[in-house]
Amino acid sequence: MVRVRFAPSPTGSLHLGSALSAVANRRFADEHGGAFLLRIDDTDAARNVKGGAEAIVADLEWLGVAWDEGPVRQSERFVRHREAAHLIGEPDAAGALRFGRTTLLRPDGSPTYRLASAVDDVDFAITHVIRGSDHRGNAELQTELIRALGGEPPEFVHHGLLLGEDGTKLSKRRGASSLADLRDAGIPPEAVRAYLEELGLPAHDVHLDLARLRRLSTDAIAALSDEELAARAGVPVSVAPVLRGARDLADAREYARAVLEPEHVEVDAPETIARFRELVEGGLEPKEIVRELKAVGGDLKAVRLALTGRDRGPELAAVIAALPRDELLRRTVG
Repeated sequence: MVRVRFAPSPTGSLHLGSALSAVANRRFADEHGGAFLLRIDDTDAARNVKGGAEAIVADLEWLGVAWDEGPVRQSERFVRHREAAHLIGEPDAAGALRFGRTTLLRPDGSPTYRLASAVDDVDFAITHVIRGSDHRGNAELQTELIRALGGEPPEFVHHGLLLGEDGTKLSKRRGASSLADLRDAGIPPEAVRAYLEELGLPAHDVHLDLARLRRLSTDAIAALSDEELAARAGVPVSVAPVLRGARDLADAREYARAVLEPEHVEVDAPETIARFRELVEGGLEPKEIVRELKAVGGDLKAVRLALTGRDRGPELAAVIAALPRDELLRRTVG
């Protein structure tokens, strides 16, 4: 049976490159009727961040990547790791335990990442290790350790790295580096998952395509029901029509604010406003109102300013549709 593992360190929100590996592992397990183990590689206490493991779990749930087993914390298996180290290691002068030139146990008795990873891959019967090409150099040693432990080494599959648009390492300063960055920017998880699925297992390094991610974000927003879209934006469902056309959830929230929290702006277009009020009182549909105003050369910008206090934003017909008749009239009182 195929068994894969995703093994991030608890250093905070998942890096986009790690998220790519997570999606690839989930897809590989699904395609082969296999199992996906979530393992938290927390043997290096100096690098661990408080709440880091919980952040990873939350990120995977947000992204829609499920696991079949785990999460397993390596730090909770240190007794097993020590036992395994003594089977294959030799003590050195500093009091550490070594396998050739590789440290298995530090002088204080704590297991190293290389040991813990090999032992866990054996114990959990991992058949395939799918990860970024920056780990390629570890494969030979891990193979040796696993064989020394009496196990069968997994097949190692290394994919290209996800780099910034300029080809450098992803960083928040250049736009986004983690799932938290994209979530804060209002990108829906469906768009992020779709983008990572499109990348698959790249043979070479790839550059983050934010334009493509934005298009997928727009598509994801459009596919949501009014109720789901309003819930994610944290606004009443009555303003859902206003949110249509937003590029992301941040845009959607700004569109909602334009309707729910209008700014007061003096508008000098008395003829257009008077005609607008007549059409509203006449019970015309929002799109009909906009068409009628256009037909007489009305100042649509003035109507938008009167209703929202902003000169751009969601479609004017959607703004009109989101507001009750009495509120439309109140906001356009001269």
